[in-house]
Amino acid sequence: MKVLLVDDEEELVTALAERLSLRGIEALWATSAEDALRFLETRSFDLAVLDVKIPKIDGLQLKKRMQNMRPSMKFIFVTGHGSDRDFQTGVSEVGADYYLVKPLKIEDLIVKMKEVLEG
Repeated sequence: MKVLLVDDEEELVTALAERLSLRGIEALWATSAEDALRFLETRSFDLAVLDVKIPKIDGLQLKKRMQNMRPSMKFIFVTGHGSDRDFQTGVSEVGADYYLVKPLKIEDLIVKMKEVLEG
């Protein structure tokens, strides 16, 4: 499984990437939407884990752009802001996906990743 983690909190994505690697999951990370899009120019991923609130291009808009580049890619959103209802409203605009609330537990993330890829 190849995963791209996108969050402007560098400590979070580096720690998640390291923990996923220890579990045999190939994980790369980006701290901006621009960096994530550059990764997709040369690499493919099974799944992206996107923070909803990232500067310049939010996670929901980033998903649209990433899907144009890699239509088979799956997505999980993470959020530490707003309510469930706010998030669901935004998600309905770009298509239903899965999401988790920060702080993330690595076990919950892995379970959700497998669920998304198998579903």
